[in-house]
Amino acid sequence: MKKIHKLLVANRGEISLRIMRTAREMGIKTVAVYSEADRHAPHVKYADEAVCLGPAPSNQSYLVIDKIIQACKDLKVDAIHPGYGFLSENAKFAQRVIEAGIIFVGPSPQAIEVMGSKLAAKQAVSKYGIPMVPGTEEAIADIDEAKSTAASIGYPILIKASAGGGGKGMRIVEKEEEFEEQMQRAISEAQSAFGDGAVFIEKYITSPRHIEIQVLGDHHGNVVHLFERECSVQRRHQKVVEEAPSAVVSDDMRHSMGEAAIKVAKACDYYGAGTVEFIVDEALNFYFLEMNTRLQVEHPVTEMITGVDLVKEQILVAEGLPLSFDQKDLKIHGHAVEIRVYAEDPKNNFLPDIGKLQTYIRPQGSGVRVDDGFEQGMDIPIYYDPMIAKLITHADTREKAMDRMIRAIEEYQITGIETTLGFCKFVMKHEAFRSGDFDTKFVERYFTPESLDEQWTDDELSLLAASAVEIFESSKKDLRKVKSLHGDQFPRTKWKNRLL
Repeated sequence: MKKIHKLLVANRGEISLRIMRTAREMGIKTVAVYSEADRHAPHVKYADEAVCLGPAPSNQSYLVIDKIIQACKDLKVDAIHPGYGFLSENAKFAQRVIEAGIIFVGPSPQAIEVMGSKLAAKQAVSKYGIPMVPGTEEAIADIDEAKSTAASIGYPILIKASAGGGGKGMRIVEKEEEFEEQMQRAISEAQSAFGDGAVFIEKYITSPRHIEIQVLGDHHGNVVHLFERECSVQRRHQKVVEEAPSAVVSDDMRHSMGEAAIKVAKACDYYGAGTVEFIVDEALNFYFLEMNTRLQVEHPVTEMITGVDLVKEQILVAEGLPLSFDQKDLKIHGHAVEIRVYAEDPKNNFLPDIGKLQTYIRPQGSGVRVDDGFEQGMDIPIYYDPMIAKLITHADTREKAMDRMIRAIEEYQITGIETTLGFCKFVMKHEAFRSGDFDTKFVERYFTPESLDEQWTDDELSLLAASAVEIFESSKKDLRKVKSLHGDQFPRTKWKNRLL
């Protein structure tokens, strides 16, 4: 056991602030790191100390392990929290931290390495009786053999990269004639994105839901699960809307998924916070997908329904303490929904829309939480993920949590760039989402750019027409008054245009 007195957060933006706030509550000093593009960012101002890592590109700043380790040595840092993204799932980084005599607030390098490969993860958990999607457990080495396996599984199948995530190196194959071409594309994309071209095949589930289980473990062999999160509303295979609990998971299914997640964690001697991801088919059968060996972007919804500060638990576990609760102590309280507010244009295929936050006013009120890392007047850097904030609402029922989210979205004022706020409001109002009858193809099935065009009700149109008449009558009176004072010298058209 070793008490942490000073913590460096090897990250940026909202997650750095979120970690630092918990650390401050625990009496722990904090150190921020930043690139030149983030010199005036809120996380830099909030920390007790801050170190510039270098130029804006992440491969010259946030991803340079030597600079981060040196900053820890210079400032006598006890521990590093990696947040998510960047180096958070880098086994080499975790090992370097430990070798430097610094506490790594996360799992062991060995657990990161095993679960960082989808193939290695499948092999590690296969002996625990956990449901797996039918497919290969080794990388594809022989095309003819792979075709034979695909035929036995039945098309459509999915070719997936063993490393990485985010939908890269992933190809759907509808029929055998497409197999070789799609496999080569998947290998090329995986090699380019992750430096590892290993791919494998799985049965493609046509209407999948993405449901994950939050787990916590300690160094004493204790592991618990903190229930599920539904993350099925996605674009480009990346999550946009999350909620906890899921609208379709029964108590029995929750228990089964939770027990499976605990087995996955124990398969790699896991400690700290992690997430076991499952894919769920139309019949609500669940299959192990992968494990994320870090804190998740969507962790706030779990915190809202359980009352557990996951970052605090991460730090306590890193100090060597046992979990302060066991499974029977955990209960679900109400419902929470999270949306990711991206600087993206949903009308333009969700492409990033970089610019300045000319107006930035957060929503407030009961049951509303905003995790962000920006202030009004700041630029959204082109070098990093375009997420501006996470907006979370909590209420005693799912319907109330969704209605509260609609209210919060309407109060969130952002100008200067396009954002996903309008899209998320569309989701909250859509019957498929409200009924719980949706899957990962929600965007493909229901959303078009025209979905965000403003729709007027009959009452709103009547009010608009009455207002227009009132404005017109008022403008006629003003025009007569001006004409009586200035005669025909005043330009009539110009005056009308000014009124309009």
